[in-house]
Amino acid sequence: MAIYINEPSHTFNEYLLIPGYSSSECMPANVSLKTPLVKFKKGEKPAIEMTIPMVSAIMQAVSGDRLAIALAKAGGISFIYGSQTIESEAAMVARVKAYKSGFVPSDSNVSPDMTMADVVALKQRTGHSTVAVTSDGTVNGKLVGIVTSRDYRVSRMDPATKVKEFMTPLEKMIYAKNGVTLGEANDIIWDKKLNALPIVNDDGTLNSFVFRKDYADHKENPGELLDEKKRYIVGAGINTRDYEERVPALITAGADALCIDSSEGFSEWQKRTLAWIRKTYGDTVKVGAGNVVDREGFNFLADCGADFIKVGIGGGSICITRETKGIGRGQATALIEVCQARDEYYRKTGVYIPVCSDGGIVYDHHITLALAMGADFVMLGRYFARFDESPTEKVMIGGTYVKEYWGEGSNRARNWQRYDLGGDKKLSFEEGVDSYVPYAGPLKENVDKTISKVKSTMCNCGALTIPELQEKAKITLVSATSIVEGGAHDVIRKEKNAPESNM
Repeated sequence: MAIYINEPSHTFNEYLLIPGYSSSECMPANVSLKTPLVKFKKGEKPAIEMTIPMVSAIMQAVSGDRLAIALAKAGGISFIYGSQTIESEAAMVARVKAYKSGFVPSDSNVSPDMTMADVVALKQRTGHSTVAVTSDGTVNGKLVGIVTSRDYRVSRMDPATKVKEFMTPLEKMIYAKNGVTLGEANDIIWDKKLNALPIVNDDGTLNSFVFRKDYADHKENPGELLDEKKRYIVGAGINTRDYEERVPALITAGADALCIDSSEGFSEWQKRTLAWIRKTYGDTVKVGAGNVVDREGFNFLADCGADFIKVGIGGGSICITRETKGIGRGQATALIEVCQARDEYYRKTGVYIPVCSDGGIVYDHHITLALAMGADFVMLGRYFARFDESPTEKVMIGGTYVKEYWGEGSNRARNWQRYDLGGDKKLSFEEGVDSYVPYAGPLKENVDKTISKVKSTMCNCGALTIPELQEKAKITLVSATSIVEGGAHDVIRKEKNAPESNM
């Protein structure tokens, strides 16, 4: 006979935090959001910690290399999407690792025989006015010149004019050799009044750029996540089919952590994947698993060797798994039960396995609720898809800028591996949709605002760390009427198109 759970499962929007005593120390400036990414033994430090409890979803429309760099600067981690070829995913990881704290791989490159029209089109696509001219037009080709906005005039020049006719040639450029420190590079930039300094390898090939604007940016991100070589930390998604080929390539490219991307983690397929990784690499490769929604699922993946465990099925804004398959659970209820299992596992074994809440975040305060309920960090898709750094196009719809956003289970992505049940290698029906999200601008200013809200709420609860919040939080289930009461009501709002969500 089927097991019936008659208690309704709940979402984050059905809960509120009750304020606790706030001492004079409870100020946002004193709040630390440091949190572990991977498991650790009692009395030891985790191998990877984040300064903010935010990771980006393993999605084509979210986690490319640009967003990975921006999020690492902010203190979180991106998991580069795995629904692409092994070679292209590894290349994305490598580009993030090559960035190296102020040293930026060039994403705007042309050859000398290309035209001004090509330069203009490239600028429109990337938004960057500094274009490297390499012998073959590739990112690491031999550097022969540079083009900036000062080198050409669209209104006065023939679009067919060759780049070699108006570029600044190498012999007239100021550049530095690979091996220069960031401090030395910035001294050259300031002394020579440059906006950009090319870094060239011994064989004359282009290595990277150091930009004037990035110096200040580097100083503004004290919580950025760097490895021992001062490279940005980045994760990568894997599946349960080609892991024997994909994992080695991603590790070689420099991935700091992996995560099995699957709609359902309580499976033989994830067990096999984790077993192979542990047999091949031992504990040196850090890999998360999921998704699960109950105690049994958590314990299964914990025993399989997962370094962190994701919670959530069907709660994402782009996901239609619940309506197509009738599978899932309210995110808050699922998270509470899994975190209880995590704490029981820790008391029994002395091993703490971080829990990631994946899905169900509509408002910024839902992040704080997720942390209070036990999550160590949250995984966000729609939230990050809105920013400049996400891989999708910014388009205007009805006079408003939006960004494209689609699910991994949509026909557009066709990421059949994520929904793998061991059958045919195809996606037989959709479990995600293709959509737009409101454009929100750069990642940094939005994340800063969100983190400010989280810290402020934690102070209201009398907590200065995430573990303290989880210990002190008082959480109340609210009625439907209370939810309505919590927003603006019984007034005529001045703005014509008041937003329904702050995210």
